[in-house]
Amino acid sequence: MRFQDKTVIVTGAAGGIGRAIAARFAFEGARVVITDVNADGAQAASAAIPGSRAFASDIGTAEGCRAIIDTVMAVEGRIDVLCNNAGINRRGNLLSLTPEDWRLSFAVNVDAMFHLCQAALPHMIAAGGGAIVNTASQWGLYPAPDHIAYNVTKAAVASFTQNLARDYAPQKIRVNAVCPGEIHTPMLEAGVTRSGRTIADLDRLVPFGRVGRPEEVAALVAFLASDEAAFMCGSLVEITGAQAVA
Repeated sequence: MRFQDKTVIVTGAAGGIGRAIAARFAFEGARVVITDVNADGAQAASAAIPGSRAFASDIGTAEGCRAIIDTVMAVEGRIDVLCNNAGINRRGNLLSLTPEDWRLSFAVNVDAMFHLCQAALPHMIAAGGGAIVNTASQWGLYPAPDHIAYNVTKAAVASFTQNLARDYAPQKIRVNAVCPGEIHTPMLEAGVTRSGRTIADLDRLVPFGRVGRPEEVAALVAFLASDEAAFMCGSLVEITGAQAVA
């Protein structure tokens, strides 16, 4: 119960890693706000996770981000943990992408972090501290081929994390990021189907013998947000099963 009576916001929490993160925090006693642009998915996740509430909002816009923070403060009166987890993956090399692919990738993967953190930080500072955990990617550190928009935006997530940590550590705001490798999510399944491979094919590429599970990423996120990680600030933590980027 490391998060008893604490308020946690998780973006992109209708499914995949986000839903697992929300479930982990709720299991440990938090009041979890599940946010997603998919209103039905957010409601379904909330219905399955005791101690959570759903709030549908488009974080691809500044207004959507501010609405989340304003609503949570009005209802809960505090924000202890912000998990910037929402992300999209527009696959392809530079010449295969459209300007809209590029714009949307930055709007969801990078700009949303800026708007959400800018709105949440004053409340955390006033409360004497807080934790922010961002979902970056192994591919943001070591680019995979034919994923330039995703790679570049996740590299920006990593840099944003370290910059924010340096600037606000004196106010006891801890900012860290997880950098997952291949994790068995709907996004991964869609990519596997598109490529003609199977999950078993990916399992064989991982030295640990399988791809990761959302619950394993969620456990790492919860640790980074907890008091047990009190001196971790500005860290980019890979969780890959020792797999190198293919």
